[in-house]
Amino acid sequence: MNNAFSLHPQLAADTTLVTDGPLSHVLLMNDARYPWLILVPKRPDLVDYDDLSPEDRKTLGDEAATVSAALKRRFDAHKTNVAMLGNMVPQLHCHVVARFKDDAAWPGPIWGVGQSKPYEEDEGRERLATLRADLISAFKHL
Repeated sequence: MNNAFSLHPQLAADTTLVTDGPLSHVLLMNDARYPWLILVPKRPDLVDYDDLSPEDRKTLGDEAATVSAALKRRFDAHKTNVAMLGNMVPQLHCHVVARFKDDAAWPGPIWGVGQSKPYEEDEGRERLATLRADLISAFKHL
């Protein structure tokens, strides 16, 4: 058991830090097909949801709801998907993805559909700045 939090190398390679919530790093997935954020609780050695303390489970739920609402507002999403899988990356993390009736995977899940499309530099920088501002403001209410 390790006492220091560190981000799994795959998450570090695939994402960019947007901001920090009360419990979690909020990361932007580098896939321009979907507004896609990932919450990673900043606690060491977490694999499954039940590894969180009751207080941290509540906080993660509040963060996920806040991120979901922010994505819906910003992108006028039809729906948001919130999921914790962990089969490929064993570190506990929570995906929050804005979905649209015309997206490539609708109405199914996004995983395994097509090839990811990395952000163009300007597009990624703009999306990051917008989401950072939205979430810093939203997290003030938690």
